[in-house]
Amino acid sequence: MHKAPITIGAVLNPLAYIASRWTPSPRIVQRAAFAALLMSVAIVVTGGAVRLTESGLGCDTWPKCTSDSLIVTQEQGFHGAVEFTNRMLTYVLSAAVGWCIIAARSAKPLRRSLTKLGWLQFFIVMGNAVLGGITVLTGLNPYSVAGHFLLATALITVTTVTWQRTREGDTAPRPRVPGPVRKLSWGLIATTLLLIAAGTVVTGSGPHAGDSSEIKRMPFDWSATAHVHAISAWVVCALAVAMWLVLRVVDAPADTRARARDLLVVLLAQGAVGYVQYFTHVPEALVATHMLGSCLVWIAVVRVALSLRERTADAAAPAPAPEDARLSTV
Repeated sequence: MHKAPITIGAVLNPLAYIASRWTPSPRIVQRAAFAALLMSVAIVVTGGAVRLTESGLGCDTWPKCTSDSLIVTQEQGFHGAVEFTNRMLTYVLSAAVGWCIIAARSAKPLRRSLTKLGWLQFFIVMGNAVLGGITVLTGLNPYSVAGHFLLATALITVTTVTWQRTREGDTAPRPRVPGPVRKLSWGLIATTLLLIAAGTVVTGSGPHAGDSSEIKRMPFDWSATAHVHAISAWVVCALAVAMWLVLRVVDAPADTRARARDLLVVLLAQGAVGYVQYFTHVPEALVATHMLGSCLVWIAVVRVALSLRERTADAAAPAPAPEDARLSTV
C-alpha cells in the first residue's frame, strides 16, 4: 500500500501530525496550561468591564454585532466597542486553550489525562460563548448572566487543575495529609462555591444591570442578599483559618502550608474590598476588583485542595529533553 501524502495526514489528524514532529519540554507544557488559566481569568474581568460600563447590549444581537454587521459599527460608539472587544477576547482565550491542547497532545510520553483536560476547557469555552449569546438575546437576563459567570468559574477550575497536573506525574494520587484534613478541604470547597453562587445573586439583584436601559433584576432585596453573601464569606474565612492551623498541627509539607497561607491573604484582601464597595455604594472600579478577587479566591481554594495529594512521575517514563522544545527529524 502507498503511504498517504504528508499533507493528507496533516489535514486528517493535525494533532497527531504536530505531535509526530514536535516534542515540547515540560516547561512549555506548563506555560501553555498557565496561559489558558490566565486568559480564563482575563475573560471574567473584561466581561465585568462590559457590564460595569453599561455595554452589555453594545452589540445588540448574536453571533453578529448588529443584524447587518458582523463587527462593531461606528454608530454603536463606545459601548459597542467594549462589548465587541470582549467577544474578540474569546478568540484569544480559544487560542490559549488550543495551545494547551496541542502542547499536551505533543508531550512525550503521551499524557491522555492532560489532553482530556484541554478538550474539556475547549467545550466549556464553546458552551459559555453560546450562553453569552443567549444572555444578549434575552436582554441581559440576570439568571443567564449568573450562569455565564458560573460557567466561567468552571473553566477557571479546569484550567487550574490542568496547570497543576502539568507539574505532576500520572501515577495514582497519594495523600499527603490525614483523611480528616482532606474532608475539611471538601468543606472549604463547598462553602466557597456557595459564596460564589451567593455573589451572583447579589450581582443579579444589585444596581449594575449591564445596560443603561431598564433591565429586569432578580426579585431579591439587595441589602439582604449582600448580608447573606458576607456571612458566607466569614464562614469561608473561618474554614480557611482552620485549614491553616490544622496543616501546621499535622506538620503538612511546606508547600501545602504555603497554599493555605496564600488563601488567607487573598481572602482578607477580598473581604476588605467587599466591605468597602458595600459602604461606598458599589463603585464600578471596586466591583471589577471584587470580580478579580473572586477568581483568585477560587484558584487559591482549588490549589489548597490539590496540594493535599501528590502524583509522582512514572519511573518508566523517559527523562524529558533539557531544551525547551525538540523538533523531530522523523
